[in-house]
Amino acid sequence: MSHNVDRMQGATATADEVVAAMDRDGYCVVEHVLPPKQVTSIKADLDRILDDVPYGRNEFEGYQTKRLYNIFAKTRALDDVALHPLLLGVLDQVLRHYQLSAPVGIRIGPGNPAQVIHTDDAIYPLPWPHDEVVVNSMWAIDDFTEANGATRVVPRSHRRASAARPDDMTTIALEMPAGSVVFYPGTLLHGGGANTTDRPRLGVILEYAAAWIRPQENHVLGVPKSVVRQLPERLAELLGYNIYPPFIGNVDGRHPRKYLTDDA
Repeated sequence: MSHNVDRMQGATATADEVVAAMDRDGYCVVEHVLPPKQVTSIKADLDRILDDVPYGRNEFEGYQTKRLYNIFAKTRALDDVALHPLLLGVLDQVLRHYQLSAPVGIRIGPGNPAQVIHTDDAIYPLPWPHDEVVVNSMWAIDDFTEANGATRVVPRSHRRASAARPDDMTTIALEMPAGSVVFYPGTLLHGGGANTTDRPRLGVILEYAAAWIRPQENHVLGVPKSVVRQLPERLAELLGYNIYPPFIGNVDGRHPRKYLTDDA
């Protein structure tokens, strides 16, 4: 069955429209969200850091792929992206209270095969079906094409009857120009595509999870306290210095934001 990829434009897309598309199809592509100058700056900084990062350790990471973990301890290039109004608007509607879970820079190298199709919330032992606890955003720093490993999705698979992967999965490649983003929930079946070109493909995943579950990456330990003190308050909250009402995440009975003012 064919499936046309509906596309929105960053200048006009609203959070309501993105959430509606995600609910219907399981994903939403929004083109030209980041201006070219910002994309160029992000690419230069991430490429500089990734040059010293080893290749993946297993098939899931990709033996010809480099992954940049603990991003917010290593660069300020993505601070504004993590706080983008469209992104936060989507998260406000789907997750309400949330934090960064697995922000990762991913540079798929030439010859890397397609990643196994998976869901991002499979790591949590929740019964199916369940409310969304993960929302992912994949930001294209290079142009995403089917040939260079654009993210592949199984449309509407977030509405499948069981958590199991169906036998007859049909994926589509989400091609999009640099500066674009695709949103999808943790229940959607997806995976990185194969890079059959002679050049790497750079993208950034900013994955968020409900604030009541443990994020994949421990940002409170990973990002030095001295760095967090210099970040916008909202970004510090997204890195774990937050409270899920009424008091999940407190430090010694206080809001963790106050912990940042302590000497240490």
